[in-house]
Amino acid sequence: MHNDPFQRLGLDREVLTVSQLNQRARHLLEDVFPQVWVEGEISNLARPASGHMYFTLKDSNAQVRCALFRQNALRVRQALRDGLAVRVRGKVSLFEGRGDYQLIADAVEPAGDGALRLAFEALKEKLAAEGLFAAERKRELPAHPRRIGIVSSPTGAVIRDIISVFRRRAPQVELTLIPTAVQGREATAQIVRALKLADAQSFDALILARGGGSLEDLWCFNEEAVARAVAACVTPIVSAVGHETDVSISDFVADVRAPTPSAAAELLAPHSGDLQQRLDGLRRRLILRIQDRLTRERLRLEGTARRLRHPGERLRQQSQRLDDLDMRMRRAFERQMQVRQERLARLDTRLAAQHPGRTLALLRQRLDNLSARLPRATNAILREQRQRLDTLMQTLHIVSPLATLGRGYSILLDDKGLAIRSASQTKNGQRLKARLGEGELEVRVEDNHQAPVTLSLLD
Repeated sequence: MHNDPFQRLGLDREVLTVSQLNQRARHLLEDVFPQVWVEGEISNLARPASGHMYFTLKDSNAQVRCALFRQNALRVRQALRDGLAVRVRGKVSLFEGRGDYQLIADAVEPAGDGALRLAFEALKEKLAAEGLFAAERKRELPAHPRRIGIVSSPTGAVIRDIISVFRRRAPQVELTLIPTAVQGREATAQIVRALKLADAQSFDALILARGGGSLEDLWCFNEEAVARAVAACVTPIVSAVGHETDVSISDFVADVRAPTPSAAAELLAPHSGDLQQRLDGLRRRLILRIQDRLTRERLRLEGTARRLRHPGERLRQQSQRLDDLDMRMRRAFERQMQVRQERLARLDTRLAAQHPGRTLALLRQRLDNLSARLPRATNAILREQRQRLDTLMQTLHIVSPLATLGRGYSILLDDKGLAIRSASQTKNGQRLKARLGEGELEVRVEDNHQAPVTLSLLD
């Protein structure tokens, strides 16, 4: 219980200065309102050179000034702008320099996002306690899958990106799309049905994919029904929801979490570089886990710091005062510059009206000198460009395929004019065309030895 703060002032015994009054009022506000959440609309947003942000938070009936200092402003993910509806966390304070009542903010998030994050964390803790995130229940992905089911929207860039990756890396893999809505009220039930249908088709692996979006757009992947449907799948499943920085409940429950849909396709597409790509994926997951841990520890540390009376409080007050003086000085400087520019324009008009002959003669002489120098400079530039062109032409000739052919090499072409790069592209009896440095030969494949042959660079 706080004692009556007005009793501590001793109003019946002492006369306060303005600074003392503002200081005590600030301590009183910070004691009574150590942390609050306030929702409203941003207006009058200012960003001085110090990196701090100042804005007014308002609703239809009232407004309050807010200060967001640089170290907290760097953690705000969304760009702030006038008219943006936000939810601000901070403590109520007072700027002693002007006696202004204000809110010192330490976190800013879009309005409505906070409730979803609380629901997200609550469901995450619940499912973690049940063991749905446990590492021992995760299944390994098949090294060489033949049939893969894709649970995603049939429209949009996601399915095209996945198909593109498989065409490039593993065209032999059979892909089957199980269409479903990935946003909106009906999305949760459709995703659950699609997962059950896909799990019954004996696929080697499943991909649950969706493109990026806001927390509200991705919320169907944070529903408990979808999480339990993912956990119930017997088929190994890769969750690829949103961008790399987006994390959903489905990501925690799935066997593997991919940062993007394209990355999920690469995890399942056989390739000689699979090991390196898997290591990269593990590294990204480790970084996300570390960042999540650091964020939780930072929030815990900030909560502890807010309960302490930090010696930097006065420095922030002075910093805010300096920002206020800086903005006032800039406005005064801009007004002074405008006056001087207007005066300069008047003087320039008067000078132009006089047409001094001496200045005109000097300018004419300078023009004559420049006219004489122009042809010489032009010729010098042309010589330099010709030399550069000759050098480039020599370089181009060196790297030209024709120069390679001239050294005794040849290029095999099929009947479509495509280059033969591997013996596996030919068959016995096939007629090919060998292009030499001078002329061409018609050849026929007698035997296509597909075993690798080591060639010496010294031959």
